[in-house]
Amino acid sequence: MIAVLDTNVLLAAIITEGLCSKLLHRARAGEFSLVSCPFIIMELRRILTKKFRLTHEESTLALEPISEAISQVIEHNLKIKDICRDAADDNIIACAMAAKAEYLVTGDSDLLEIKTYKDIKIITPRDFEALFV
Repeated sequence: MIAVLDTNVLLAAIITEGLCSKLLHRARAGEFSLVSCPFIIMELRRILTKKFRLTHEESTLALEPISEAISQVIEHNLKIKDICRDAADDNIIACAMAAKAEYLVTGDSDLLEIKTYKDIKIITPRDFEALFV
């Protein structure tokens, strides 16, 4: 099973011990293939440095568990436009498309409203975790 975790899920996975961190542990254990792209990683680093005021070194350390969990970082040129209100969310969908992901896991209500895009199911972390129970 291939999944893309949205930036908000990855952020929650590294700053709290909860459902999102459990999903990250599942990816690290190989229970599913976590695929990401440079856009998500750069967005995550930007949030860590600007919002949480981490230094470059601190953000690199914070990103280590994510780097270890990701099975593949996909470089792609796929452009998706005007699917979401926020253009950044279109980039997340493009990443999932390029990854041929079955699931896009997010807490973003704008993305969750879509429910599916092509063959990608857009679901909450809770619904994704339920697939493993």
